[in-house]
Amino acid sequence: MLNTRCSAHKHYLFAGLLAAVIASPVGAQTGLVASDQRVMEIVESRCALCHGREGVSSSPIYPRLAAQHPDYLFKQLQDFRDKRRKSDTMGDMVKDLKDEEFRGLVAWFSSRKPAFRQQSDTELADVGKYIFNKGNSFAGVPACASCHGPKGYGTQQLPRLAGQHPAYLESQLKDFGDRERTNDNAVMHSVASKLTALETHAVAVYIGGLQ
Repeated sequence: MLNTRCSAHKHYLFAGLLAAVIASPVGAQTGLVASDQRVMEIVESRCALCHGREGVSSSPIYPRLAAQHPDYLFKQLQDFRDKRRKSDTMGDMVKDLKDEEFRGLVAWFSSRKPAFRQQSDTELADVGKYIFNKGNSFAGVPACASCHGPKGYGTQQLPRLAGQHPAYLESQLKDFGDRERTNDNAVMHSVASKLTALETHAVAVYIGGLQ
């Protein structure tokens, strides 16, 4: 009886999360939202291997999705599927998924508890903190906090960075700088291309320790 009640509670909770996404700019689009059962099938068969079932990937090369903004996640999934963001792996993973399934996925991952890691090199993190909060006026680098917020929480359109794997952040900054990242590149290229290798690494280390 207890298990039945718990299962029912989880079902209603997830249904509530899906309803919240429908009410958001993402969910305001027409079309049905995928059932929670279908969503969890996708999570467990496709997403969990790299990103973790709860969106907290253990591998530093895969981004953590937990607590990420639903509108941002939705756009990235669309961009992967529609080849605006280059990635053979993600392109294959989502090529057959519909927007209604994306809405269910972002409802799940955006509702998961975020993770963070302790900064292992405090001196390096201090350099990153300075760049994050003040930028580098000598090189024309603006403060990261001016767009992503003082705690790295981002906005509905800009990603949450706090607690992200430093190695993943560093790779994305390099891709933006080299124009290897094929979406959302206009502003980020002008920032990342001006960062030195040390600054890029330091910023990534600092952001990874934010919570």
